[in-house]
Amino acid sequence: MEDISDTQDERRTFSRISFDADTYLCQDDRRWHAELIDISLNGVLVKLPDDWDGDPTKDTAVYIHLGGDIAINMITHLTHQSEGRAGFQCEHIDLESISHLRRLVELNLGDTDLLERELSHLS
Repeated sequence: MEDISDTQDERRTFSRISFDADTYLCQDDRRWHAELIDISLNGVLVKLPDDWDGDPTKDTAVYIHLGGDIAINMITHLTHQSEGRAGFQCEHIDLESISHLRRLVELNLGDTDLLERELSHLS
């Protein structure tokens, strides 16, 4: 796992958007409802549920329901965890989900050039 200072470097590269949406963390046949704190093109920060007992060495699927039939689904890995919060870095995201995420970030940033710079950091 990365140190929190490593996460601060990530924040400089990717704008974090405070956002509230139904969010679920899934591993194998386990599913936990989590509180979304913020989201970026690189991953999410969540408040973990009290019953969280996920395996930090396994990938975690993150499902964020935006409304109606719109959702962001990504495969992530845990990068840091402290004080009931956890950061998950995106390892894989499908085309439809990245389109929704891109639009969400674009609307919140209000700066297309900044969005394009952040997208270039993903490759």
